[in-house]
Amino acid sequence: MVDILNLALPYFGLIFVGFACGKVKSLPESGLAWMNFFLLYVSLPALLFAIMSKTPFSELNNPPFLVATTLSTVAAFTLALVVGKVLGGLTLREATLAGLSGGYGNIGYMGPGLALAVLGPKASAPTALIFCCDSIFLFTIVPLLIELSDRDHPSIVHAFGVVLKQIVLNPLIMSACFGAAFASLHIEMPVALDRTITFLQNAAAPTALFVLGVTVALRPFDRVPWEVPGVIAIKLLIHPLAAFGLMLALGPFAQPWAATAVLMASLPPALNVFVIARQNDAWIESASVAVLLGTFASVVTLTSVMWAIQTGRLAFP
Repeated sequence: MVDILNLALPYFGLIFVGFACGKVKSLPESGLAWMNFFLLYVSLPALLFAIMSKTPFSELNNPPFLVATTLSTVAAFTLALVVGKVLGGLTLREATLAGLSGGYGNIGYMGPGLALAVLGPKASAPTALIFCCDSIFLFTIVPLLIELSDRDHPSIVHAFGVVLKQIVLNPLIMSACFGAAFASLHIEMPVALDRTITFLQNAAAPTALFVLGVTVALRPFDRVPWEVPGVIAIKLLIHPLAAFGLMLALGPFAQPWAATAVLMASLPPALNVFVIARQNDAWIESASVAVLLGTFASVVTLTSVMWAIQTGRLAFP
């Protein structure tokens, strides 16, 4: 258990350091703009590109694994959306964001670093594939539902146009696709460029976790909406259980791949949930509370999953 805590606590420790700094130092939230830009457009794309480009393309070609992990995310998203509608009485736009909170984990900020720390280099390929498939699904269905709920743009053609644009312009998805292309073509990176990418990818996790802590600290916390506990329970409990069941049902998969799927499904709601809520001017306070409470609750749930993986209690045939 000490080994597990030594793996988990630095990640949560950086979040709490950022949280403490955000509470103690009264700096404007606008100061995070360049850090967020660095993460979204530079450091995290470098990390995903490096993971994909250095993974043999044959390992990336695993359709049953892609189907299983994506189905678990679809199930979590759908269930959280229904919970938002039933418990919270939310509109379709708001319930869509509740669904995003229940299905979209912190796979960019926490996922790659944590998976590699727990499972080693063999987790790189499944981590990148999960990120790509989850992101493509969620950044397709969420804008589509939001656009369809917008009375100013009722056209389905317009909605699909918005979705396509968001996917093509998403730097994380595109960097992973370019990495896969490099892997398939066996392109060798020049040494200087490879080292630059290494510098950038090494900065991704600590910067992302610190920013996550600061951003959560700056959010108001007045009340807990009715639907939020249900959404958090879906993300931290139902989603990993769904991933576990689908790994067994659609497998067999190698232990590192199946364990990575469960670990990634166990991550707390992503900070991007709040960002997207704010962009769409809907479910903002609830998204903030979901990210905050989900992150704190995952100290127990995520650490437990890591412990089960490391001790062999979470094993796949």
